[in-house]
Amino acid sequence: MGHVSDILDVKGHDVLTIDGSATVLDAVKAMVEGNVGALLVTETGRLAGIVTERDYMRRVTLEGRDERTTPVREIMSAPFAYVGPDASIDECMAIMTERRFRHLPVLDDEGELAGIVSIGDVVKFQSQEQGVQIKFLTEFISG
Repeated sequence: MGHVSDILDVKGHDVLTIDGSATVLDAVKAMVEGNVGALLVTETGRLAGIVTERDYMRRVTLEGRDERTTPVREIMSAPFAYVGPDASIDECMAIMTERRFRHLPVLDDEGELAGIVSIGDVVKFQSQEQGVQIKFLTEFISG
């Protein structure tokens, strides 16, 4: 069984962040430029929340807010769920499925940001693991 750290070893530990005082338009631009669906939000250098495409749709578009003047802190999701690097892939998937999240920050034992995983990362990892298992079983049966 794989762990979140296995995904981060391949994907990397880089995470895009944005300050809570930045405008929502700045956050959207950063997501587009980074080709990501979420940014972690910081306040005075500390992790404060997460802002996603879904937050934009629900809290800006539907509520008629102006993305040029609305600060990210007003639309971010907080508190947020997170996992540690030693969390199993199954645990990670269960959290994402149950809480309907597509992104989970990864915090180390000291509470420092270690990365972020998306549902796409988790599905890709599981698919690769299953491919290896199928190959092994096929070779074993063929013998």
